[in-house]
Parts: sequence; structure tokens; C-alpha cells
Amino acid sequence: MRRLLLCLFLLLPFALPVAADEPDGGPAIGQAAPDFRLQDQKGDWHTLAGERGKWVVLYFYPKDFTPGCTTEVCAFRDDIIALRKAGADVFGVSLDDVKSHAEFAAKYKVPFRLLSDADSGVAKAYGVLASKPGMQYARRETFLIDPEGKVAKRYKDVDPKENSRQVLADLATLQASKG
Repeated sequence: MRRLLLCLFLLLPFALPVAADEPDGGPAIGQAAPDFRLQDQKGDWHTLAGERGKWVVLYFYPKDFTPGCTTEVCAFRDDIIALRKAGADVFGVSLDDVKSHAEFAAKYKVPFRLLSDADSGVAKAYGVLASKPGMQYARRETFLIDPEGKVAKRYKDVDPKENSRQVLADLATLQASKG
């Protein structure tokens, strides 16, 4: 019973709505996406600039091993072949450290990079940094970034089950419109 109560206490902040007075910020559609330099679950460094010429799916999530985040990472995992066929690289970003990402990626066989934004600078630059008493986290939002490094689409209030399919559909539409 204690474990159940502890789990509920730890997950409660992720179930609460984001306070309306939190600043939104972040890049608008058509603006350059903020560059970053972050480590993945293997300790390798990645930058957005290094992805120029490719579509990038940059999705932010609150916490490794929580129910919604696990659902979302598994949905992107299951759609990774279609996303790669569409020419997109996928990056998941949270404030968790590299070790946590390594364990999360190993447990769920994640075939893409999970980036550690432990100092929260990237979440802040993208306007997704949120806080509850005693903790900070990245709100669940996704950015679809075009090959020139500009934000093509921003997804707020993301449904973890549907996000990867939404991205795939919008990616096809955006690519078709760019000819």
C-alpha cells in the first residue's frame, strides 16, 4: 500500500494541468528552432545544426518511466520505420540524466536518441519548461523542424498515443506542399 501511495504521490504532478500563468514562449512556426548540444542515452553529443538537411521530430516529455511518457516513447518506437522512410530523425528530450535515459531506452528498446536536458536550458528555449512545487519538468510538446532548421509545426496538449501518427500525417502534408 505504501508503494502505491508513493507512486501516486510521485505521478500526481504529471496529472495536474499546467498553470495558466506559466509563460509559453518558444519558437513560432516559421522561426529558426533553437540549436542545442545535448547528450543521448549512450553519452554521444548531438546538435540541431548537425541535423540540417533532414526533418527533425523533437518531442519533449516530462519523465522517464512514467505511464504517459512510456506510451509516447513506445508509439514513436513503433512508428520509427515510417518516420525514417519519411526522412525524419526523432529525438526525445526530458530533464532526466543520461543514465536514466539509458535504462529507459534499454527497457523499451528505443531505436532513436533520448536527449538529456538536465540543466533545462533547451526546454526553456523551446518554451516547454514547467514546474510544480519542488520539481521542474518539460511539458509534453513536439516540434516538427524542417530541413532548413525552422519550426514547421508545434504540437501542444499532445496525446501520447497519437502524437507519432499526427507527426507522420503532417510530415507527409508538409513534404507534399514543399514539392
